Formats: sequence, C-alpha cells, structure tokens
Amino acid sequence: MDLQFLKDLKLDGKNLGLCTGTQWSGSQSSGLFESFSPVDGKLIGTVYKASRADYETMISTAERAFPIWRQLPAPKRGEIVRQIGDRLRQFKEPLGRLVAYEMGKSLQEGLGEVQEMIDICDFAVGLSRQLHGLTMHSERPNHRMYEQWHPLGIVGIISAFNFPVAVWSWNSMIAAVCGDVTIWKPSEKTPLSAIACFHLMQDILRNNQVPEGVMNLIVGDVHEVGEPLLADQRIPMVSATGSTRMGKRVGEVVGARLGRSILELGGNNAIILTPDADLKLAAPGIVFGAVGTCGQRCTTTRRLIVHESLYDSVKSMLLKAYQGLKIGSPLDPENHVGPLIDKQAVQSMQHALRAVVGEGGTLLYGGEVLEGAGFESGCYVRPAIVEARNDMKTVQEETFAPILYVIRYSGDVEEAIKLQNGVRQGLSSAIFTLNLREAETFLSAAGSDCGIANVNIGTSGAEIGGAFGGEKETGGGRESGSDAWKAYMRRQTNTINYGRQLPLAQGIKFDL
Repeated sequence: MDLQFLKDLKLDGKNLGLCTGTQWSGSQSSGLFESFSPVDGKLIGTVYKASRADYETMISTAERAFPIWRQLPAPKRGEIVRQIGDRLRQFKEPLGRLVAYEMGKSLQEGLGEVQEMIDICDFAVGLSRQLHGLTMHSERPNHRMYEQWHPLGIVGIISAFNFPVAVWSWNSMIAAVCGDVTIWKPSEKTPLSAIACFHLMQDILRNNQVPEGVMNLIVGDVHEVGEPLLADQRIPMVSATGSTRMGKRVGEVVGARLGRSILELGGNNAIILTPDADLKLAAPGIVFGAVGTCGQRCTTTRRLIVHESLYDSVKSMLLKAYQGLKIGSPLDPENHVGPLIDKQAVQSMQHALRAVVGEGGTLLYGGEVLEGAGFESGCYVRPAIVEARNDMKTVQEETFAPILYVIRYSGDVEEAIKLQNGVRQGLSSAIFTLNLREAETFLSAAGSDCGIANVNIGTSGAEIGGAFGGEKETGGGRESGSDAWKAYMRRQTNTINYGRQLPLAQGIKFDL
C-alpha cells in the first residue's frame, strides 16, 4: 500500500504529544500511544503521551495568548482561519487518506470529512464580520441599551475517533474567530490525524505571527490530561463529543465548578417509512445511514420503523441491498463498507447481536466477523439486519456498529413517532413520506423530539450551516452552524445614560 500521504503530512514513526501552535514538545517518558490501522492491522506510528507537567505548560501558554488574541479584530482572526481553509484545500487528498487509513472510514468519507473542515473555515470567515448583538429600547429617558458578545477564554475540545478531524474544526475555527484560544484533546485511537492537522497549520500561524498558545494540541490519557482539563477552573468551557457515558462525566465535573459544556453524545436514530413513502428514494438513505462509516457515526441509522403494509417489501429490498454490499479496504473506492475501529468494537457488536437474539429478536442477515485475505486486521464485519421490537433492552442502547433493527408498526404516523421518540437518545431522525400531513406532523411540536429531523432524506450526514446536536441523552449541545457561535462567547448587556438625570428602572425613587 502506498503510504506517501504520511510523508506529505510530515508524520514520523514517533511523534511528540504536545503542540502550542508552532512549537512541539512534551514528555518522552510517559509512555506511547500506538496507532494501528483497522484497514490492515499495521502500526502507522506512535505518539508520546503528554504528562501532567506538559498539561500545565500548555495551559500557561494558552493563558498568555488569550489577552493578545482577543484584542485582534475579529475579521483579522477570520483572515487567519481563511488561510487555514486554503491549506486544507491543498492537502485534502493526503489528509483524507490518513483519516480513512487511521479510522477506517471509506476514502470518500475521509475526503468528505476534510471538506467539512474547509466548509467550516469558510463559514467562520463570514461569521468573523457578523458577531452581532441587539439594541433594545430603554424604559428610561435619554438611555440607550444594547448587548454585545465578548471572547470567553480557553475552550477545551474533546473529540472522538469516528470524526478525528472535523469535530475539532467545527469547534476551533468558530472559537478562533470569536477570540477564544483552544485546547484539543483528540481520541487516543486516532492521534496521528490530529498531529497532521497541526503540521498543516504551523506555517500559517508562524507567518501571521499568531501568539504561541492560541491553538493547542495535547495527546494524553484520561488521568494525566482528560480529568485535569475537565476540572480546570481556567477553562470556562469544554466541548465534548463522544459516548453518553463520557458526556455524563464531562457534565458532572465541569458543572460542579459552574463551567459551561457543549455535549454532543450518542444517538439511537430512526427512519420512519409510512405507507406513502417513496421506497426507491428511501433505499440509499437507509443503507448508507446504517452501514456508512461501518455504523460508527453518531447519526447512524440504527432503527427502521416500517408500516406493516410495506414491511415485507422493505425487508426484501434491504436483503437484496445488503447482499450487494462490497466490504474491504476503505481506500478502494469500489468498496462500500470498511472496518470497525478495533477488535473491541467487533466484540461489542457480537455481544449486542447475541443479546438481542436472546430477547427474541431475529437475525435476518449478516453479523459475522470476516476472515481471510484482505481482512487480516480482524476488524471487518458483515453489516447486520435484525427484526426486533423497540422496547428490547438492546435496541434501547446505542451499539457503535452496523446493526439495523427493523421494527414494524400498524397504526398511523403518531404511533410511528411514539416509537421513534421512545428511546433515551435524541440526535437525528427522519421520515420518508409523500403525505404533507405526515411530514408536517413529524416536524411539529408533537413530532420528532430530536435535534435533527429530516423529511425524505436519511439520518446521516449534516451540513455545517445548521447547528448540530441533539436532546435528551445526546446532551443538548449545539456545534457548528447557525448561531452556535454564541456558546463560545460571553454575553454582556450595556446601558448608557446620555442625559443629565439618573432615573432608576421600574420607577424606583431614591433621592439624596
């Protein structure tokens, strides 16, 4: 396999785990993270784990950088982000290949993830001239009242392995134009993708004389880096993407010190097929939603809620589609499905399948671990289809693997919506119907309770222009587009008295 992209991205066999923008440092005695590719099982490279002393060095550097960075006009900060976006355009191919090779998603998805980074840079550049507040009429004469937004400070970013670069960019590029400095703790399963991003940025930060510590990367374990980051009073906000279990810990620790958190956590996403669904339109949305990234997206389609009038034809359609899936190296554009991230994920999938069958579910197709030539890593599985009920314990949980639970309903769209909402997670949802009443009911206050609700498109794949996140155990946070930028700033209300008297609000009299 040609691994020229590793050289293009300046990745070495051993890499330091701390970068404060342009300076690489960090302990070389705290152990190593080894990054093995799930594609072929081979060692890609290693990263020295950052120590607690490295963490303190980084925080001190970030603290010194913030007062300087926040004073730079927002459009000037946006210009630096624009240059980062241009650099990503130049290196889209090698970075996309690295993402595919280190994480295991298809090359097309790897390239798409880098495109998300480019898109959010463009979004943030425009945003840098639109960090607007409001002007309100005062009840007091000769007074003007308005609100404005100021930089918040140091923002911690914790990202997951399944989107090893995009989630960082969603947070960091918006935070940068807002005047914040950032600290990124990537997943220990995909550290090289993070290191490559900082290699790409170094010249831009240096050429623009960006203060050391505006953008920081630290690769370390939970005890030396993760927990200190959550508990650190010097970090007013932490944005965390990952499992619900992890998110509860983040919310607990950050909330205990009255810090802010943006939590983008698990999903148990469903597609509803009503009798008025266009099945030809729905088919690719269902299949890509269920097997894309080998079922390792937070927006993966995990439940398919099908009206009984369509059930048999939908089941036949799915079996035919799944039998045609090509499984293999994600770097081969002919393949539809790549590997799971590691053997632990494979074991988790096998456990979930055994459990759901034990609860009365029926395995219709797939689920086996693939062996032989091309599957040496032990991380390849055949995507599974399971007939199940929504109330089964296993169906209620998110298994980060390509398992699609097919659930029958017999009533009206309200019954289907009740099933769709009948889980603890609330990220993404979709309905396929040509019936206007059903579509509008699904989008109404009595409809989907998820942060994302789609009509005639699947659950997976969100544009950066819309705020991304969900409700319930998905965490309630929002990243990326719309007005999500407000989470990275502090709001201030201002009142100016330009008169010669000092009237009090609410008509209160206080004469001296």
